[in-house]
Amino acid sequence: MRREPFGMSTGAFRLSEPERAFDHGSRYRLRDLFTPLDTLLVSGGDPRLALDASNRVNAYGCAASPEPAVWNFASSTASTISQAAYDRAALAREELVHKCLFDEVELVFDARCEDMRDELRGQFQLPPRVDVVFSPSGTDSQLHALFVARTMLGAPPVTIVVGSDQTGSGTTHTARGHHFSSMTANGLAVRKDGAVAGLAGASIALPLREAGAGIAMRADIDAAVLRAIEATIAQGAPVLLQIMDVSKLGWRAPSAACLDEIARRWPRKVQIVVDACQARLGRRRLRAYLDRGYLVLITGSKFFGGPAFSGALLVPKGFSRSLDRVEAIAPGFFDYAGRCDWPMAWTALRSRFARRPNFGQWLRWEAALAEIGSYHAVPGAFRAKALTELAAGIDSMIALSPSLLPVPTGMEKTGADDEEFGQRTIFPFLLLRHGKPVSIAETGAVHQALARDVNEEIGGSAADRDVAAQRCLIGQPVRLERQDEAPLAVLRLCVGARLVTEAWSPDPVEAQRNLQEVLDRVAHVLVKIELLLGGGAAAPVQVKSASEV
Repeated sequence: MRREPFGMSTGAFRLSEPERAFDHGSRYRLRDLFTPLDTLLVSGGDPRLALDASNRVNAYGCAASPEPAVWNFASSTASTISQAAYDRAALAREELVHKCLFDEVELVFDARCEDMRDELRGQFQLPPRVDVVFSPSGTDSQLHALFVARTMLGAPPVTIVVGSDQTGSGTTHTARGHHFSSMTANGLAVRKDGAVAGLAGASIALPLREAGAGIAMRADIDAAVLRAIEATIAQGAPVLLQIMDVSKLGWRAPSAACLDEIARRWPRKVQIVVDACQARLGRRRLRAYLDRGYLVLITGSKFFGGPAFSGALLVPKGFSRSLDRVEAIAPGFFDYAGRCDWPMAWTALRSRFARRPNFGQWLRWEAALAEIGSYHAVPGAFRAKALTELAAGIDSMIALSPSLLPVPTGMEKTGADDEEFGQRTIFPFLLLRHGKPVSIAETGAVHQALARDVNEEIGGSAADRDVAAQRCLIGQPVRLERQDEAPLAVLRLCVGARLVTEAWSPDPVEAQRNLQEVLDRVAHVLVKIELLLGGGAAAPVQVKSASEV
């Protein structure tokens, strides 16, 4: 279905400072739009987007163009773009080029970004007073949240990261205002873990997993959060508390009761930002966070299955006036944001940043919005039914497998605000051989082999070879440190929005058949894992070991 043309703005920009050296003239930006779509989709980000020269996939095994033959259960990590999302990105690029023939590139691009903010608010049923700040990735958005929190708190905060062991690997850097990669999204070479000029500070890491050999959520996480806040404020520093909803293993913390106590004990001294980058939360819960004055980090590239990477910071009512009046901006932060990332209403703040359209970031969000819209177009009753039935089926199959050990949920009791996300959508498990967990290297090797056709490496029957030939993506290994023992890694089967969207049919018989097909594919993936571990009729495949998880 063709979308309605997007709106235009005829307002003019007035620069308050010289354009940065990275910028080019408008004619060059227009020329950039004629770059092949696959190339544009992996532009405007950090090196994680880079495609391998030999197989044309990124580090997560995802291509820049649709690959319908690859089964995707990897939405906790990254997904290959769908045909519908790819078509929307192509159409959006076509429309933008057409409009740029009649107006300045930056004006047209800015208007389109503003329309996308409206569309995103509409999809999540958020009021107009919620502002949206776009970024190239959820990791970039963490730096945006730090900038916003410093402004609102009036002093550099100490960042307390809840779930430090189960968030993105870049968080250990962004929490301290440090560079998380060797290159920023605008192509500036930086020193990884070096300070972002003017933004650097302190952080405290609070892991979610219980110390010891098991895999369970620590029982004292609420108390640990309160102790860390109390100690930090006693030293005279405000707090940016990054809470988790949900983690790489599907865990959420701290509890609602803990958040209530924080609000009661330390009003205006603690700014909360919710790591909801997985986007596995109900729209009512999302609105509740914003109503409480929390910042929220989301992406379109996890549950919703848009192409990696696309980030956004949702800013609640009451922040815009202070942010628009900010006088001092950390010099290094200019390398992580452009004018079009900020809402158009923030005129003073925007004027401080370079006019630097990020076409890759924009097109990835166009693709993500296609997925978000398709998911929310499915009736709510079916979304809930689908997630419930898929969760039950996947849980049962993992439990029946002799080579898989399921990981506990770690979730508190869910409520009405969770809507369909009262059901789990991430299913982590350890790989076992003879009842013992396999090594990190072998776990990584199995993950890589699942994404390849290993038909020629598998012995055994024709049926085994057929299983081995199917390429499938599952969630990247999550490393688990253990006291006095070698670390382990868990893999994850993930239910994403696209599975629900593609299963939906107004014919209940067909819809049920589609859900069963999804479960059949999950069973196929688990059989392939058994073959790779040598649990089937065939010998284990000798796959290349992963050097690091």
